[in-house]
Amino acid sequence: MVRDVAVQVRPSPGVEQFFGAIRGRQGLSLLDLSSVSQSSVSVITGLGHKIYFEDLLQELDSCFGDGDFYANQADPAAKARFLRSALNFSEAALDGALVWDAFEFLSAPLLHMVVERLHLQMKPGACLLAFFHGEEKAATVPVYSYRLSDEKTLALSLRCRRTPAQIFNNRALERLFGQFQSVKFFLTRDHLREVIVRR
Repeated sequence: MVRDVAVQVRPSPGVEQFFGAIRGRQGLSLLDLSSVSQSSVSVITGLGHKIYFEDLLQELDSCFGDGDFYANQADPAAKARFLRSALNFSEAALDGALVWDAFEFLSAPLLHMVVERLHLQMKPGACLLAFFHGEEKAATVPVYSYRLSDEKTLALSLRCRRTPAQIFNNRALERLFGQFQSVKFFLTRDHLREVIVRR
């Protein structure tokens, strides 16, 4: 893992849609699965909401990083340890979730368990924003820390490059989020597929 470098600031249609879905509401509970960011805290709390941070990638590395990262995700003891420590919110506790690119580094069985857990923890009508790389032949993809600059703009800091568990096309994403109400896609110029999912 490398230190955050190469900050890139760009508009994000997914971020704009996410905040459009909660505009005019107060006192919401939102989850951010990137590392803690003061700028994200300022944007969220400035709108009158609460934000919880959980660096899911760091949690994955802590539980599965010793040896073969993806093979370890099939180990029952390691998987149970991860599920005890990650995403421990009560049912219907969350009004929205900023997942970013964290789902790309979960092997299929664990990914489906995590998506199902988030589905239970989100309120009906809540939105989830997730990013997936669109380059199907990429051996590795850039991993970023995501910080909100405002309700339309992101600052991305490169953390490292990693091998994703799989590359998702639109159909695979529709299957992944099949229990949700709707899935909407935006393909950006940097080959990120931004996905808004409504619970």
